[in-house]
Amino acid sequence: MAGLASALALTAGLAAAAPKTDITVGQQLEPPHLDPTSAAAGAIDAVVYSNIFEGLTRFASDGSVIPGLATSWDISGDGLEYTFHLAEGVKFHDGTDFDAEDVKFSLDRARAEDSANAQKGLFSSIASVDVVDPMTVKVTLSAPNGMFLFNMAWGDAVIVAPESIETIKTDPIGTGAFKFSNWVQGDRIEIEKNPDYWGTPAKLDKVTFKYISDPTAAFAAMMAEDVDVFGPFPAPENLPQFDVDPRFKVLVGSTEGETILAINNREAPFDNVKVREAVAHAINRQEIIDGAMFGYGTPIGTHFAPHNPDYVDLTSLSNYDPELSKKLLAEAGVPEGFQFKMTLPPPSYARRGGEIIAAQLRAVGLDPQIENVEWAQWLESTFKGHDFGMTIVSHTEPMDIGIYANPDYYFGYDNPDFQKLMSDLNLETDAAVRSDMLKQAQEMIAKDFVNGFLFQLALTTVANAKVEGLWLNAPTQAADMTSVYWTE
Repeated sequence: MAGLASALALTAGLAAAAPKTDITVGQQLEPPHLDPTSAAAGAIDAVVYSNIFEGLTRFASDGSVIPGLATSWDISGDGLEYTFHLAEGVKFHDGTDFDAEDVKFSLDRARAEDSANAQKGLFSSIASVDVVDPMTVKVTLSAPNGMFLFNMAWGDAVIVAPESIETIKTDPIGTGAFKFSNWVQGDRIEIEKNPDYWGTPAKLDKVTFKYISDPTAAFAAMMAEDVDVFGPFPAPENLPQFDVDPRFKVLVGSTEGETILAINNREAPFDNVKVREAVAHAINRQEIIDGAMFGYGTPIGTHFAPHNPDYVDLTSLSNYDPELSKKLLAEAGVPEGFQFKMTLPPPSYARRGGEIIAAQLRAVGLDPQIENVEWAQWLESTFKGHDFGMTIVSHTEPMDIGIYANPDYYFGYDNPDFQKLMSDLNLETDAAVRSDMLKQAQEMIAKDFVNGFLFQLALTTVANAKVEGLWLNAPTQAADMTSVYWTE
């Protein structure tokens, strides 16, 4: 009997030590809805990218493009035809089969004239999408596009089913390793393991995304272990405390997030390049990085990630020089400055950075009127409605300098030379030539002082020390939980 009791006690002990299978992930920004193909909010992709929705290709944690729902593809000699071979046996979360018709529907919907896709330019080179057979689809381009497979890895290019479109914003139906389970607005979103997943199954049974906008509350939630992971962590000043606490680990990586002081180029006097240049020289980047981000962030002088091999350091073009700023304002005819609206969304880099920038701008005679808004309001009024003078936002989409070729984009930069350069870049397949063109593009927007280029956002993640499989870097806006697990 004693031996049996010991065995039972040992079994109970082993059961108690079994790793957890659920996790709570802290996030600062709650998404406006859950359709990544009809909004620009990175908070949507943070929940659904790879977890719920998948594309023909996808980004790996190191930023490389790897197969997704397309297991392989053939490219014609002239670079115009991409024949995608689709994974077999894939089902959507509602039990319906995934096939080439779904790919055609998704790509045609994204590039349609009335498309609400925030990155419609990703699909502009597509001339036609044809179903070859249920597991094969042929995409024909109007001209060669060296970025096409990269473009298909974006969250905006995921494959959706026509049957689910009516309710996709509140009940997303994808093919991923997790299924949408529940959304308590203002509090949390829950996803659960997809038992019928076609690929490598998730190791977790359940993921809860918990929304905590206040940095102080985020710190309290982590310290109380009510949240297991929080990334990016909104209070960088607290990172040293987590770093010395054995219960936690701090991961510091890079993101694709160019953090910019976006300027409304449509609005006078910001339509004057001298005024925009004056703004650029009024900004002390390091003071912003130190004051708002506690040193986490890399200064940038253009809209391009410093870790990209084609990056050009152009920070000297917009160095901190308040006297030059005043001189430029006088030359532009506004020596006494002027008043304008500075709209700040919730992230710490925007709210904290905005206060610092506002003080810097006031020092040269400008008069920013700060308006703090919630994320949904920013998307509606600022991003869509263009109702702002300046705003601060981090563009976390991968290598997205092409947004400057869209004159309808929220900051309203309209330069035909830049638009032609981007069009030519899409046609170019030679790596060396593409590299040179990307450098030209960086210089063009830097010399036009389109926006105030601030810093590359660092990815600072705080996690329970027993959590493994998290992305160190963020090559796209995602909280990919498909490989995350607990150790004992």
